[in-house]
Amino acid sequence: MNSNATTGDYNKASVLDAVLSEAPLTRSRLIELTRLSQATVSRKVDELLFDGFVIEQGVDAVVRRGRPSTYLDVPGTAGHIVGISLGARTTCVLVTDLRGRELGHTTVPSLEGGDLETTGEWLVELIAETGDSTEGPLRQIVAALPGRINGTRGPGKAEPLKNFKDSPLRNWLEDRLHAPVTLESDASVSLRGILRDDASIGNAALFMLSTVLTFASCTDHEIAQGRTPTFGDLGGVLFSGVGNEPLDGLLSTKGLLQFSKRQGLELEGIEALWSQPQEEVSRAKVMEAFTTAIVTAVGAVAVTLDPESVYFVGRLSPLVDEVLPEARRRLAKSLPVVPETRVASQEVGLSVARGAAYAGLALAQSRLRESVLEASRESLSQ
Repeated sequence: MNSNATTGDYNKASVLDAVLSEAPLTRSRLIELTRLSQATVSRKVDELLFDGFVIEQGVDAVVRRGRPSTYLDVPGTAGHIVGISLGARTTCVLVTDLRGRELGHTTVPSLEGGDLETTGEWLVELIAETGDSTEGPLRQIVAALPGRINGTRGPGKAEPLKNFKDSPLRNWLEDRLHAPVTLESDASVSLRGILRDDASIGNAALFMLSTVLTFASCTDHEIAQGRTPTFGDLGGVLFSGVGNEPLDGLLSTKGLLQFSKRQGLELEGIEALWSQPQEEVSRAKVMEAFTTAIVTAVGAVAVTLDPESVYFVGRLSPLVDEVLPEARRRLAKSLPVVPETRVASQEVGLSVARGAAYAGLALAQSRLRESVLEASRESLSQ
């Protein structure tokens, strides 16, 4: 807390928070949200208008006595946010304003290989192309990566990411774009998107079944954050219940493709497992193993985290849909209470990029609030 900030500064920050969360809105609505007096809200709105964080536009259509009430909104010049889904196969860049309204998105095949500078320049070009019509400063970038993508190579190479925080890619992008960059796992931002859409979710877990298996969880609607980059990497340390196969060997596209080939299925791509006819006996073996892995994964988080809900997302979602009835039946035999288990509907790349943008909005809005309070301290020191 800024000890030099005044009550008026905190009131101004509260009004800014309300505008960022619900604009466009009227002053009457601001009074309801902040529980401040009409006079206080009016003064703080005037200050925010002067600062350039708020504009007046439109008139409330509801007829009332006195002067019509104008709507307050966040101008494009106040800045924008970039959310990136940097997947092994697909990359999506999404740009929003500070209210979270989407200004544009671009989805392309991921860059194969490439060194740090090549990957970074490629991302910079995608960001520039997607946000070519934006105004104001770039306030925050959040890039979502599979849990095991090296920070020094292109997204086509799935390898251990040693440290999200100190990733060379993160540091390079910050230097190039002059904006804060945060890296998160694709599972974490996917869960953020689900939480954004449903405020009633308390404790939940999510498995991202794509090129690699990643995991995220939340408690009391807040994403759980680990101390190290290994947090959430269940796929390599938990066994699936099928021979010596780890979870990642059956719940990732790369692992399941290799397992399927060992069962006699020569698949050109993992999608062929559900989109094309296959030899029945071999496919049945694969699906039995996949079902066992799903049961193991849900059981592991049910007894350790006690989530109300478990979500599955990613490229293997069609297979999860197929086996869920049997998986639920088996779970009911081993667990006293089975968490609600479902496949969350997502758009490839775009849903993850949205989750990344939501994370960026939270960071940028918190930073703006602190800047309002910091301005008071600086003015008092002059």
